[in-house]
Amino acid sequence: MDRDIKKFKKQILSDFAALIRNRRHELNMTQEELAEKADFHVNYIGGLERGTRNPSLVSLTILARALAVSPKDLMPES
Repeated sequence: MDRDIKKFKKQILSDFAALIRNRRHELNMTQEELAEKADFHVNYIGGLERGTRNPSLVSLTILARALAVSPKDLMPES
């Protein structure tokens, strides 16, 4: 069961990463531009887009605002 949970968490972060990256591309933004708009470090944006960072609720909300979407639009369906 422990492996199933780890696999599920990894899938959630991977799906979240794709949602962020896709939305950023829709807006023709670079990671640097998104980082500046959200007041995050560019390495943090990169980590989110690689699925290696798990954002807090506050960070998710700020990121959604910078991407001009609702936080729920960044939530994976998995």
